[in-house]
Order: sequence, then C-alpha cells, then structure tokens
Amino acid sequence: MKALVNGEWLKTPVVLKISAFFVISITFFYLGKHWSDGYQQLIFFNTWRQNPSSSAVVALSPNNDRSFNLSALIGQNDTQSIVTDKTLDQAQVPALIAISAQPPPPPPLQRFGIVNDNGTMSEEFEVGEFGEGDLVEEWRNETKVGDGDSDRDKGSRVRVTKFRMCPTSMSEYIPCLDNVEAIKKLESTERGERFERHCPEEDRGLDCLVPAPRKYRTPIPWPKSRDEVWFNNVPHTRLVEDKGGQNWITREKDKFKFPGGGTQFIHGADEYLDHINKMVPEIAFGHHTRVVLDVGCGVASFGAYLLSRDVITMSVAPKDVHENQIQFALERGVPAMVAAFATRRLLYPSQAFDLIHCSRCRINWTRDDGILLLEVNRMLRAGGYFVWAAQPVYKHEEILEEQWKEMLDLTTRLCWDFVKKDGYVAIWQKPFNNSCYLNREAGTVPPLCDQDDDPDNVWYVDLKACITGLPENGYGANITTWPARLQTPPDRLQSIQMDALLSRNELFKAESRYWNEIIESYVRALHWKKIRLRNVMDMRAGFGGFATALKQQNLDSWVMNVVPVSGFNTLPVIYDRGLIGVMHDWCEPFDTYPRTYDFLHAAGLFSIEKKRCNISSIMLEMDRILRPGGRVYIRDTLAIMDELQEIAKAMDWHIAMRDTSEGPHASYRILTADKHLLRG
Repeated sequence: MKALVNGEWLKTPVVLKISAFFVISITFFYLGKHWSDGYQQLIFFNTWRQNPSSSAVVALSPNNDRSFNLSALIGQNDTQSIVTDKTLDQAQVPALIAISAQPPPPPPLQRFGIVNDNGTMSEEFEVGEFGEGDLVEEWRNETKVGDGDSDRDKGSRVRVTKFRMCPTSMSEYIPCLDNVEAIKKLESTERGERFERHCPEEDRGLDCLVPAPRKYRTPIPWPKSRDEVWFNNVPHTRLVEDKGGQNWITREKDKFKFPGGGTQFIHGADEYLDHINKMVPEIAFGHHTRVVLDVGCGVASFGAYLLSRDVITMSVAPKDVHENQIQFALERGVPAMVAAFATRRLLYPSQAFDLIHCSRCRINWTRDDGILLLEVNRMLRAGGYFVWAAQPVYKHEEILEEQWKEMLDLTTRLCWDFVKKDGYVAIWQKPFNNSCYLNREAGTVPPLCDQDDDPDNVWYVDLKACITGLPENGYGANITTWPARLQTPPDRLQSIQMDALLSRNELFKAESRYWNEIIESYVRALHWKKIRLRNVMDMRAGFGGFATALKQQNLDSWVMNVVPVSGFNTLPVIYDRGLIGVMHDWCEPFDTYPRTYDFLHAAGLFSIEKKRCNISSIMLEMDRILRPGGRVYIRDTLAIMDELQEIAKAMDWHIAMRDTSEGPHASYRILTADKHLLRG
C-alpha cells in the first residue's frame, strides 16, 4: 500500500515498458494520420542519381492505386515549387526501373508547298470545299485589353514605357526622305539623289508618336473624297498657287477641290483618257490595260479617274517643290507613293505595268544614254504602252524639236514601236519578244543586260544602262485579260525562287480561297462594308490573296501589297493578276506620308521579322502611317502576342485579342486595334 501511495509501482519494469509502448503507438498513429490523410503527396519520380552519366530512371510511386482529389490538391499547392532533396541516402530510394534515354526528334523540315504522304511535292490533290462557317473567326472569344494591370498583365514578361508625342513640326515626317543630315553628306545631288531613300541610323530612328495637325478631321469618305478633302488635314496652299490655273486643285473655304485637270489635260482627265483610247483602241482600259504607272502624278487625277474604268494606277512623284502632292493623292483615296527616277531602280518588278504614263513629268528621259527610259522599259510589260504628253511632242521651238529627235532615236534603239502622235500625246509600244534586240547592228547602245542580271532585284539596286531582255518562254507577256487574270495562276508563278515545284498553282488557288473565306466572315460578322476601308495595306502579301478577297467581296478599297525582302519575291505574280504592290524591308520606314492608310493587315509578319528587326520600330511605323480612327489586324503566333499587346498599349491603341477559326487552343491569335486621334 505504501508503495502504491509513493508511486513506486510505476518504477516496475513491466509497467514502464507498457507505458512507453502506449505513448509511442499514439505518437505514430497521430503522425501517420496527419501525413497520409491531412497532407496528401504525389511522388511520381525522383531526380537523384548515383552516377550523373547513368541512364534516366523512373521510380514507382508509393501512392500507386490510390485516389486523390486533384482539384483540392492543386488549389492547395498552386504556389509551391518543387525542390530536389539532395540529402537523400541511397538506401531510401525505392526500387528503380531503368529506361533508355531517347534522343529528341530532329526538327521538322520546313518547306513552302504542299506535299503528299511520301513527303514530296505533288499536284495529285484538289483544293477542297469549305463548309459553311468553317473559317468564320470566333469573335465571341474576345479578350478586351485595357490600360489597367490585370492578373495577366502582372505576369507578362514584356514591359514597354509609354511612347511620347513627337513635336508638332514632325506632323508630316517621312523618316527616310527627311533625313537632312544624310542628304547634306551626299557627294552629288545633280541626278536627284536627294529624293531617294536615306534612312536614319538604327539608334536614331523614330521613337515617338507622330501627331496630327491642329484641327485634323476624319477624312471625307470615298467616292466623295475623289473631288474634295478637308483643308486642315493637308494644310498647304502652294499647289493652289502654282497649279490652280491648270485645274489641278482649288481651295473653297475649309476644303480643297479637285476639278480633275492636269497640266496637259486642263479640260479634265476623262476627256484625256477618251483621247488616248481613241488613238490606240487596243489599249482598252479595264480589259487589256489593268495596271498603270503614272510618273510625276501631281495630285493623281489621272489615276483617280481611271478607277472608274476598272484600272488601278500606281501614282508616283518625288517629295520635291510640288509639296505634298502624294499626300493629297492618298487623302483623296487614290493609290500613290513617294518615288523618284534618280539613280536606283524603283521598287516594282519587271513587266509590272501594262501602260506607263508621263504627262509633263519633268524628267529628261534621254540623259545618261537613256538610263531613266531603260528603267521604264524594265517595268513595262511586253507589248505594253508608253504614253508621253509633253512640250517636245507638239511645240516647234528649236530646243524642243531637238529633244523630240533624241527621244525618237532612243526609242528606236530600244526597239519600241512608235504607234501614233496626236496633238500633244505620243504613244510607243514595247516589243513582245527579243527578236528586234538580237537583230540590231553590232555595237548598238544600249546593250542587252547580262543574263545573270535579275530584273526583279530592286531593293537598293542601282540603275543599269542596259536593256532588260524578255523571257524566252514568254513569261510576263502571256497574261489573260481583266478580270479573268485576277484568278488565273500566271506563268511567272513558276519562276519565283521558292521551295515548291509542282504545287505552285494549287498554293495560289488555296491562298485565294482561304482569304476569301476569311474576308467573307469579316464582312458577315464584323460588317466590314459599313466601316472605312479605302486605303489598305497588306504588310506581308504573299500572292495577293488578301487583296483579291477584298475585290471579290466588292469592298470599295484598294490594297498596297507589300512583299518583304525577308521572304520570297512574289511581286511579279501580284502584278500579273492585276494588283499593285511594292518591295520593302520592314526594318526600315515606308515611303509614305503620315496618316495615309485606313487599314493595316499583317499576317505572320512579326514572328518572322523579330529575328531581324526591332518590333517596336515596326509598330511605331504602323502608327505613323495609320489614320486616326484607322484599324489594325495582326494575325500571328502566341509567342509574339504579349510583346505586341504591350507595345500597342504604349501607343494608346485600343486593342482586343481574338481567337482564329481554329479555336482557343490554336497557336495563332488575332490582335485587333483602333488608333485614337492624338495631337502634339
């Protein structure tokens, strides 16, 4: 009894062992309960290896055949990271099953074409029909991107500081044509070198948003804009003062008016066009003649009135004393760009134009052995026409008569056929083949160009004082008439330096069909016929399928098809199908005035050019040439979209992300943007 009271019974060996066993059991039960039920862990693999060079191993999970609430588990552990336990002893590693490490598969061979099951190019297939709505973009899956910091923004890897506004003095800035420092360093300017491209160095490029003029207004819509534009959008009166008496342009209160005249056709472009057609009925505007180049175009009334005859004209002029003539043309909604006949090739392919027109264009065609007229010859299609309306044609002053004789002599040596002279207009026709060139007397100048000269190589290529020969196979000459040529694969499709052989015709048709279905869905779902789509640029045009689709959908627009120097030169095909375009390097600015395009389309451009160019520079250039209220559609890979969104927000664009027709899990997205009106 005394032992019980004093607690000595606890000191007996049997009781001590029982008590210790009980405490240990409770402890292990509690710990087991906690670690197995309260905190479930899935252990599927272990990265520890005894020998770093040994084969990869996989461990059997101790949780095999057990079920878990994965949703709860993921929610509980979504912020935890995996840490490799480097203190594990080898004895703790469970049984391992060794597997052979498989080498990564080789990267797929990227080819531009259509292949069969054997991996070779084939024509043995048909372009299938698209089901109703197959290519309708999923506009319901739209993500508005605002200015605030969303959860997505916080996780973004790209941060772009908001761009500042440029000074108001830069409201009409063209970077490669207004580079005063570079122009001052030119050794000579007597051949027009100052009017050519002289782009700023990379670290001195555009880094701000070009402002609109004070009192800028939404442009007058087409077709009314053909005849009038707002004065405050192009606030310059010198052309009114210099050319008002020639019916170029007049000013009435807050508008400029365009009566439709020109220096050589003061009674109007329509009467002038009728006169040309009567002189040579084979010209047949809108049928045989579809694509025209107007050299020294003024305010582009010649091209403006040809549009009603289903003829598209590339109107070009330098940025010279006739200030802003190209800006007036684009404000009217007429295709135009700044370009000069000087020392380099123009950025258009060989055999591009069915007719080239010069009406008092102030160019000395016979200088330097006729090197400028040889450039006309390069761009003029086989069998095409050159129309010259100038004083030497009809005036009888001694110096002008001498210029006329020089012109006749040069065109004869070029094998041009002098078709007709009537009043102040003279018309020549280029030969259809090389027979005349080959039958000239030995030593006749200019000579034929070397066979290794590529007449379609135009990016920063000097003019050459030689005759560009015509392909012996007739490529470029054997085109169908308009409008059939829009859908007909041209012969020159086969001469493009691209990685596709037998399937080119199918690629051509498939691209056209693809874009037609896409644009049809835009018209139906986004009501494109109700928005302003006059001046359009396709920044990576391919075969011109996007422009063709706009034409097929009867949208009242024209498209500048840009072919980047980084890809295949498809410009000859674009011109052969009756469209216009230009070669360009998007690492540099484009030769146009600010605020000249209503719509910019870029499909797959940035994922390619990011390897060569500064993406911000391209986006800033897009902002420069886009009108306030204009729209941008960028279709590209997910990998580039975060950066594009951040840059767009830094430029104050209103943007939205949309799924393509492939759905929300596709690797492509569409970034749409609207530009707001910003003033300095």
